[in-house]
Amino acid sequence: MENQNRSYSYRVNWETVKADWPLWILMGVFLIAGIIVYPHLPAQVPGHWNIHGEIDAYYPRWFGAFFEPALAIAIYLLMLLTPLIDPRRQNYVRFADAYTFMRWVLVLFLSLLWVVTIMVSLGYPVDVTLIVKAAVAVLLIVIGNFMGQFRHNYFVGIKTPWTLANEEVWHRTHRMAARIWVLGGLLCLSMAFFQTSWAAYVYLGSIFAMVIIPTVHSYLLFAKISSQQC
Repeated sequence: MENQNRSYSYRVNWETVKADWPLWILMGVFLIAGIIVYPHLPAQVPGHWNIHGEIDAYYPRWFGAFFEPALAIAIYLLMLLTPLIDPRRQNYVRFADAYTFMRWVLVLFLSLLWVVTIMVSLGYPVDVTLIVKAAVAVLLIVIGNFMGQFRHNYFVGIKTPWTLANEEVWHRTHRMAARIWVLGGLLCLSMAFFQTSWAAYVYLGSIFAMVIIPTVHSYLLFAKISSQQC
């Protein structure tokens, strides 16, 4: 049975590689675009913005030209290969559509960040704070929308000691967290349009709550289930 599961997992991932051909084209285009745009970039390109939308870090132009495309490829390959070494790899088949969608969304998200960075580096008037905050918020909403479909595994989802130890805790925590992430993402999206300190703190506080609430919930739920089994 173990060999059958391993063979099936490999076959599923090979079919996924073929189905993801638009992503491979996109990642290849961005690498080529990085080569083309590299000579036109300044020696130092913006690499980070603070909560007030001010640039607070610069990096060499090779970093600006190639980091996001390389990171997109690395994350894609990581998401493609990690199910093959996960002891619960058979569960990935149970949320294959959600997992595929997550790969696409992350590559598109990093591609957007690359475009924004390059445009700012070349002097185009781009509202980086609005675009990045809105993009992150949309990413959180999308993840939350699919989170309830995640099945018990070691790499994707809310991985606390209590969700990993108990499949019921995993399932119930992710169902609750899905709603929290969608609502939190919507709140973040609304805050993205306000360029004020209080909006930035609400934005960051929402993300903090999206992490802390499911973590505490998983612990309390695990304790409750454990006490009932005693």
